[in-house]
Amino acid sequence: MLNKRLLIKNLLAHNDECSFYDKKRQLNLHLKEGKAKFLKHICALSNSNPFNNSYIVVGVEDQDNEITGDDFFDDSRIQNLVNAYLENPPKIQYENVPFPNLPKDKVVGLVTIKPKSKTSSFKKNIHTIPAQTVFVRRGSNSIPSEEKIPYSKQNVETVISIENNSRNSIGYTLDGVIDFVHNRHKDMFSKYKVFKELFVICWAGIPKKVRDKTFFSRVDIELINEQVKLFYSTQDEVEIFYNENTFTIIEYLPLGLNDKTSYYPLEQQKISFYDNGYYKIEAEMLFEPPQYNRKVLHHIYNSNLSLLNKMTKGLELSDREKIDLENLASTFMICYLNGFDDAKQKLIEAKSLIKSYNNNLAYTNFKEVMRVLRKIKYGGK
Repeated sequence: MLNKRLLIKNLLAHNDECSFYDKKRQLNLHLKEGKAKFLKHICALSNSNPFNNSYIVVGVEDQDNEITGDDFFDDSRIQNLVNAYLENPPKIQYENVPFPNLPKDKVVGLVTIKPKSKTSSFKKNIHTIPAQTVFVRRGSNSIPSEEKIPYSKQNVETVISIENNSRNSIGYTLDGVIDFVHNRHKDMFSKYKVFKELFVICWAGIPKKVRDKTFFSRVDIELINEQVKLFYSTQDEVEIFYNENTFTIIEYLPLGLNDKTSYYPLEQQKISFYDNGYYKIEAEMLFEPPQYNRKVLHHIYNSNLSLLNKMTKGLELSDREKIDLENLASTFMICYLNGFDDAKQKLIEAKSLIKSYNNNLAYTNFKEVMRVLRKIKYGGK
């Protein structure tokens, strides 16, 4: 079993960017340009490594390898993005890996690209990349290629060596549990559970009783053996269930126009553990968007546009408008889910305005809403 934190350290220490490894400061998958760049590197690394895993590390400075981290990225539907644009898409896995020096809302992303024999290519246009384009790695660059790709095994021994030096140990596991429970989450309810005498899941959150259910907020869940953060949210309410073989997370989305007291089930993630040292994560989208009066939504939508226009002009906001700014992302989402097709794009375009304004909650809400919209887009029933 690989310790993903140790694997990232070994990748950073062993090589600069090369034909089996790339690093990024962040991913911008809500923009066409950002999606295109990400898919280009996936295509190139897959084609250049048909016999071994290849990797992308996210949250690292390019020049000096400083680990700065990035926001928690919900990976549950990222495979669907790859499948949508690439012919012969590789299987990929995006994992969120916590590091001790980072704030607990920041992680390092690890993209693992599994080996496959068939050549990947773009099956439709995206941004400036035309359909039928094939990419390969030349050193640290992903470049288009019109030649037949030779199936080289040049990276196999190097990658296997790095992975073998990243194996987990009992010491790493025990240190991880102690750090999670007694250091990083000493101010809130935390617990751990051992599955199949091998896997250890730790979770923490603030419990809240609503009618006959117990919800947890500010939830952090990690698979300690692999140093992987399975779930993190600063806002959403979560139910947690477990038995001897499974650990289940049901995420709820608090929504409302004037408040957020209604809870809508968003997604269920079920982790199943097996005796052979294998585990499987299954996700099921549960969300049915609430429907609101269209006249009311028209008023809210136009008010949001007016608020953004005022911010663009650099005008001072009233106290009421500051509160509206905090709710802007969620109300735009409600409008989008009720047929206002432009609302999502308007919200994306407002990112820099929201981020630059002196209101951390407004930007946190923006990131949470984009995470939810990404889930709905790639996980719709």
